[in-house]
Amino acid sequence: MSGFFLTIEGIDGAGKSTHLPFIAERLRDMGRQVVMTREPGGTAFGEKLRAIALNEDMASHTEMLIMFASRREHCERLIWPAIQKGQTVVCDRFTDATVAYQGHGRGLGADTVRALANWTHPNFKPNLTLWFDTPVDMALARLDAHRAAPDRFEREKAMFFEKVRAGYEHICTAEPQRVHRIDSSVPLAEVEQQIVTVLGKFFHAPAQQLSLF
Repeated sequence: MSGFFLTIEGIDGAGKSTHLPFIAERLRDMGRQVVMTREPGGTAFGEKLRAIALNEDMASHTEMLIMFASRREHCERLIWPAIQKGQTVVCDRFTDATVAYQGHGRGLGADTVRALANWTHPNFKPNLTLWFDTPVDMALARLDAHRAAPDRFEREKAMFFEKVRAGYEHICTAEPQRVHRIDSSVPLAEVEQQIVTVLGKFFHAPAQQLSLF
């Protein structure tokens, strides 16, 4: 069985994390050996960087560099070894998040982010990305209802998240074979049906081989 890299993306409050257990369960039902992880984080060192990135004030360029420092360690220590073993890695955010949040949301530019990506993990992208999309006002309402102590990203204003959402939409339009939009504004059962449909299309055929370097 070939290794596979699946990423989950979306603005804060889109509901993506809610569906991660369901995704893992469906993949295991399809016979995949699943490794769950997240960004920033995924390793002991990465989790320390996550705490800094989510809670400490910093310049936007510093924020972006922290994301990539965590990401390289994540790839080296967890993602690439798992894929080489034939496992399916499901990651809550990856470089698309940096394009959307720092490239579009912070205004640093998608090309700058991609240049760093080409240096940090050359020739490596997810096989499949599920983009959980929901209107910003609905996402913010969810955050207000469920987050007692929001991190500094979750405290951003609606305009920031509009830019981030636009960034995700741009990625989805540019790479429709890889990035699949999941409408997460609809009831849970309908979201799950969308997930099942996309996973079925990908895992009823041989998994695409990954080039790591």
